Amino acid sequence: MTTPSSERRSTALRLNLWLLWLSRHWLRVALIVLGIYAALPWVAPTLMHFGLTGPARVLYFAYGPFCHQFAFRSVFLFGDQAAYPREIAGTDLTPYEAYIDDSPEFDDALKNWVARPQSRYDSLDAFDPREWTFDLQFASKDFFGTPQMGYKTTLCQRDLALYAAMFAGGLIYSRPFIRRRLRPIPLLLYVFAGGLPIAIDGFSQLLGYPPISLWEPRETSPMFRILTGAIFGLMTAWLAFPYLEESFRETRRELEAKLRRAGIDV
Repeated sequence: MTTPSSERRSTALRLNLWLLWLSRHWLRVALIVLGIYAALPWVAPTLMHFGLTGPARVLYFAYGPFCHQFAFRSVFLFGDQAAYPREIAGTDLTPYEAYIDDSPEFDDALKNWVARPQSRYDSLDAFDPREWTFDLQFASKDFFGTPQMGYKTTLCQRDLALYAAMFAGGLIYSRPFIRRRLRPIPLLLYVFAGGLPIAIDGFSQLLGYPPISLWEPRETSPMFRILTGAIFGLMTAWLAFPYLEESFRETRRELEAKLRRAGIDV
């Protein structure tokens, strides 16, 4: 007959064995999860291109809480350009405003916001894509693209680079020679070399827009967003993976000793 105490011991044993497995294979699990998360943003525009809008919208919705998804700060596939920055970014690319003017697809995304009481505009005709408004931001989040422009990824340019760089950093760290020797990046170096560029870029844009408007609005080029995201991602991998390795190594030793004392060969 199974007693409550024996059931508790059995549950505790299964939990300890699962934790032991995780402590031995955590890096593989982390890379699989991170790889899937970094890859799925590219699947959504591919699905849109081939007319599978339902599954694509599920992916856009799933990633929505984790990224602003503004189309003018996103990467596009299957269109004229890989990115459509706003005119004030000052790049050689055709600006976002030129494509969304008179775009039925953008108007479909915009009309949901213009109809709200907090909208700045009374009608779609009054909308000015060159003004920085909540209408522009939220419509650009809901706007996935057009056959001419292509379709945006579910993460913005910076986030795409960040997670791809973290995954690449994890692959580099998985090499036994590096894994045995690499120590976590010093925290001050992480803050100044990894975090500061992305913070300066983000806040310098934020503080230039209403209602703060400390200076003229500015937009960063796609390449700069990708660069700062990639640097931050690599630095984060350098910080996180060695710390996790130390933590799981200690957990593994404790669990192995505990299970051996219980007479379980691990």
